[in-house]
Amino acid sequence: MMHTAVGWHVEMEFSEDDQHTRAAALVRLPDGTEVRAQGHASRHHTDANQPRVGEEIAGARALNELAMQLLTKAHGEIDAVSGRTSHPIHV
Repeated sequence: MMHTAVGWHVEMEFSEDDQHTRAAALVRLPDGTEVRAQGHASRHHTDANQPRVGEEIAGARALNELAMQLLTKAHGEIDAVSGRTSHPIHV
């Protein structure tokens, strides 16, 4: 039987103009750590103005950066406990 010990909530905020979308991602971890990341997207002047698409791209880039920071944090914690350098965790 599986039990849920913790839950994470990721917050995303977007700012946009006619050409650019910026995304800011934040996750608060149970250890009190806050991990933040940013992503951006630019619309080519010949593309239709589709804000949702810009949000998806910028949001995905911010979440990808967030994931990489979490992997780095996990490696540091593994190394600190084990006293050795951990093997890369591939995504």
